[in-house]
Amino acid sequence: MFGQELENNYGIKVKEVYRNHSPAGLYELALKYEPGSALSDRGALIVSSGEKTGRTPKDKRIIIDPETKDDIWWGDINIGVSENTFQINRERAIDYLNTKDRLFVIDGYAGWDPEYRIKVRVITSRAYHALFMHNMLIRPTRDELAEFREPDYVIYNSGEFPANRYTEGMTSDTSVCLSFKNKEMIILGTQYAGEMKKGVFTIMNYIMPKQDILSMHCSANVGEKEDLTLFFGLSGTGKTTLSACPDRHLIGDDEHCWTDKGVFNIEGGCYAKAINLSEDKEPEIYNAIRFGTVLENVVFDPKAREVDFDNASITQNTRISYPIEYIDNALIPCVGPTPNNVVFLTCDAFGVLPPVARLTPDQAQYHFISGYTAKVAGTEMGVTEPEATFSACFGAAFMVWHPQKYAGLLKDKINKSGADVWIVNTGWFGGGYGIGERINLKYSRAIVQAINSGALKDSPTVKENFFGLEIPTEVPGVPKEILIPRDNWKDPKAYDEMARKLCSLFNKNFETFKSGCTEDVLKAGPLL
Repeated sequence: MFGQELENNYGIKVKEVYRNHSPAGLYELALKYEPGSALSDRGALIVSSGEKTGRTPKDKRIIIDPETKDDIWWGDINIGVSENTFQINRERAIDYLNTKDRLFVIDGYAGWDPEYRIKVRVITSRAYHALFMHNMLIRPTRDELAEFREPDYVIYNSGEFPANRYTEGMTSDTSVCLSFKNKEMIILGTQYAGEMKKGVFTIMNYIMPKQDILSMHCSANVGEKEDLTLFFGLSGTGKTTLSACPDRHLIGDDEHCWTDKGVFNIEGGCYAKAINLSEDKEPEIYNAIRFGTVLENVVFDPKAREVDFDNASITQNTRISYPIEYIDNALIPCVGPTPNNVVFLTCDAFGVLPPVARLTPDQAQYHFISGYTAKVAGTEMGVTEPEATFSACFGAAFMVWHPQKYAGLLKDKINKSGADVWIVNTGWFGGGYGIGERINLKYSRAIVQAINSGALKDSPTVKENFFGLEIPTEVPGVPKEILIPRDNWKDPKAYDEMARKLCSLFNKNFETFKSGCTEDVLKAGPLL
């Protein structure tokens, strides 16, 4: 019956169509028909995404159309192509889907708040992709599925089939093409499942700000006193570790929206990194590996079916996808109150930023747009000394509007809610990488606990001279001597020199955003 609907609506004529098939049924079909699929010793489905084991942001395209072209911040992140190119890719994707013996359709929601959620339909040729999106979208009840009707957005995943490199606007045989006018997304030339997840996030990042809702790349948890904290941070800053707290409930680990009513998770599941995963370090994620979980591109023992999480021979970007209810302390439905605290996590390898500081609303906008952390020697090929990394709004690759649009919404939400904003440095003190020491995880946890409990709200502060940050001078469980960066360097003049260097890196990065930012934001940057 649903096959007829695909033919009528999309021109897809495949008789064997599985709509919202059960995880057990998807397991059977993946194991039978998809090379690289296997059953792990813990009951998870092991899958392979083929050649592409990560996103390819340079292959992402957005259609230029009169209705939306003035909204989008065009450039290296949002690369425009014509409607004609989109239609060529769409026809190529549908033609490929029509060659398959069987197809999979997943209908689900993005957004836990019924007032703001959107309906998403995924059409794909792989059971693995169907199970992945079964986990990552919010799963409709049987009654909701019966009344689902037409979706708001459709994703055609023909990732097994390449794009035509000679089509106008294409730069490779991979294409992730999104049209806000047609409300469709086309995937060609990549089987990496994360493209679907981040495609949905990109859609929400466009449509939510039009309703004065802030869409965010962050995690969120809430305490027993209905105190909610948001955690922003790039890879390596401790976002997963510090937001996972046994005495607080998880709202979500990656994508959220902030309305005037509160916060809701966009997703129905989690997509966690698996490299070096262990039960000791991350028990919540490790214990989520069970029947229904997808293990992507991991290495495993073919006899025992045990996964070697330390093995990166396929990719460093091994991943796990599971429904959010597999986390024991998840709050279902994933909706929480207005935030009390907003935390920007950074791993400052220069040893300049304090372990914790309070930000004004304007400083919050500046540091939100900057999205700073640092790589250290040995983390990537060619990195021999600390290297500053910036990602606007802590998720530049998925932002559609100019970053000031999101930053302005952040300031508005902060002012309306009275939330406190903090920057927490999980990097170095007493000197940069190779000279100073890494801030102990127990101190970072104590800082977050003090933020959540309200202990820092009225703490005395001192103002540092380079970024104008208000630094608490007392934090329960944290030695006073590490709180003021300049005081814990052996050579204060060396600190000043390094601080000026970091300020100049911030200023250089911010040149890209100046034209779209307010004067208040520009004044909230480094004080050089």
